[in-house]
Amino acid sequence: MEDQKVAEIERELTLDEVEKLKKDKDCVTEYKKSKLEKEAQKNWDLFYKRNTTKFFKDRHWTEREFQELSGESITTNKPTLLEIGCGCGNAIFPLIESNKKDDLYVYACDFSPRAVEFVKKNEFYNKSYCKAFQCDVTKDDLASTIKEQSVDIVLMFFVLSAIAPENMKKVIENVKRVLKPGGKILFRDYGLYDHAMLRFAPGHKIEDHFYVRQDGTRAYYFSLDFTKDLLVSCGYNIIENQYILKRTVNKKENIDVPRIFVQGRYSIPID
Repeated sequence: MEDQKVAEIERELTLDEVEKLKKDKDCVTEYKKSKLEKEAQKNWDLFYKRNTTKFFKDRHWTEREFQELSGESITTNKPTLLEIGCGCGNAIFPLIESNKKDDLYVYACDFSPRAVEFVKKNEFYNKSYCKAFQCDVTKDDLASTIKEQSVDIVLMFFVLSAIAPENMKKVIENVKRVLKPGGKILFRDYGLYDHAMLRFAPGHKIEDHFYVRQDGTRAYYFSLDFTKDLLVSCGYNIIENQYILKRTVNKKENIDVPRIFVQGRYSIPID
């Protein structure tokens, strides 16, 4: 069973969790940190080679969580969407499937060439209303593929966390170039003290709030202050910036898993 609520502060840690975080002080070496950055694309491509399209579930919750993606809003506004870090299309294809094909146009990009190929092979992919392309948004200019100030909504779900913190500002500025004035970023990602963060064993810490998984992919865990400062520094307005707290409970198996996400809506000012 799972419940959900909104919060403006991090969840309270148990004494055992506080002690665990205190002990996990040592970070990986600079050599390993640099190696993980250089091999980031390879590690994500290997992830999709192992898991194909079966790892992530379709994100049918997006229409419920973000009014901009509701059927009525899409039908009325006929937006152009861009998803950064689209993976296999678990967010865009439910939207395409539930809306008329002429009600929206979707750009979808991912770091992994293999993920992009999975998107292109999906039964709902059609070049008349969807364009998928490989892109390193920390380096590549989105405006080389997408016309500047032409996108209404950018989706960023569990993607910024995979990027080194020092490169995040570049990504947000890159996105800003293709968003229309008044355009929005719809955001959800891992929150500080999420269950997954507290499960990391010593030796996986890259820097504060930033960890490496066994497969070499990385995950950053966001605070509300961090996301606010990042977006404001890039010239965005904060519409919504909050924690989403979920708790998965299975009394029979004695499982109680606290999940924490940061969810936000940020917009480009209209001059």
